[in-house]
Amino acid sequence: MARQWILASQEGFEKSLVYQDNISVPSAHQLGPHEVLVKLYAASLNYRELNIAEPASINGTITPPIVPGCDGAGTVEAVGSSVHDFQPGDRVITICAPKSPDDPQGDDSPCTILDVPVCLGQGVDGTLRSWGTFSETALVHAPKSLDWLRAATLPCNWATAWNALFGLKGTEAGPDSWVLVQGTGGVSTAVLQVAAAAGATIVATTSTEEKATRLKALGAAHVVNYRTNSNWGEEARKLTPGGRGFDFVIDIGGNQTLPQSFTAVRVDGIVLVVGGVGEDAAPVPVISALIHTCVIRGILAGSRNQLRDAVRFVDEKKIVPAIDDVVFELADAKSAYRRLKKKKHFAKVVIRIDHPN
Repeated sequence: MARQWILASQEGFEKSLVYQDNISVPSAHQLGPHEVLVKLYAASLNYRELNIAEPASINGTITPPIVPGCDGAGTVEAVGSSVHDFQPGDRVITICAPKSPDDPQGDDSPCTILDVPVCLGQGVDGTLRSWGTFSETALVHAPKSLDWLRAATLPCNWATAWNALFGLKGTEAGPDSWVLVQGTGGVSTAVLQVAAAAGATIVATTSTEEKATRLKALGAAHVVNYRTNSNWGEEARKLTPGGRGFDFVIDIGGNQTLPQSFTAVRVDGIVLVVGGVGEDAAPVPVISALIHTCVIRGILAGSRNQLRDAVRFVDEKKIVPAIDDVVFELADAKSAYRRLKKKKHFAKVVIRIDHPN
């Protein structure tokens, strides 16, 4: 029998998450022409999962019950009659927005808040389950070099990292680039690892010496403590050649961190707005871009092709994505949510769904 979590409502994850362990495994004979049956071995969590479970979600309302989660990894067990890119036995990972275009420069964005009807774990069933039927467009081939837990970290954060560093044509990161990342969450550590493999110089911010040591082990050249230095943007900027500032600033805190991000960025550099996990703060006006003469670029995840590029890069560079010290089992997913909400994790919170034979 299959196991899964569902969101039965949007009253916060403590009330809304319900575990079910007596579910029939989907039948291969019931697959639509473009559907794929996947046995899932691992999943990982994003802050969106916390938001979606809330009553006033920035992601919008859902129609429960729905299986949460957009990040997962597993093997193809069966395919529909019109599926050509996958076959039984293939290792796959999911993609957040199955109906997003392959090309990020298309008319539609890769994934937006308005994509609720098509996003995994939000409009259609997601990855916190042992078996699942997915649209073929919800999958890409997994890296050959990674185990299940690390493969399951890629769909959202690593697509975001790739989009941030290589998504804007003509400004791709490379050996001459300076990149500033904030904290030790999933997006920041993914950007750090991708940027380091691309030869860029990375400065990271954190709050403890223990985390600073771990960030340096992942490739950070310098670490600035934002708790002991409230003007960490200026402190980080001093580390760049001639104090010119950063080519890429990855902002994950939103209004709380944007003022320091603008302080850190160089003239014509890019502030990537990729999250809003910071504490509530006064809105930062867009006019800040004029004052600091920089580019503001907001992104939500990445396109299918960007995720494929990230997968190839991981295999080529033999990157081992960082994961949290605590690995949760599927039945204990609610505890994984708690760890994420309390920000006790390092890198990516992962959930083991099953053990391969």
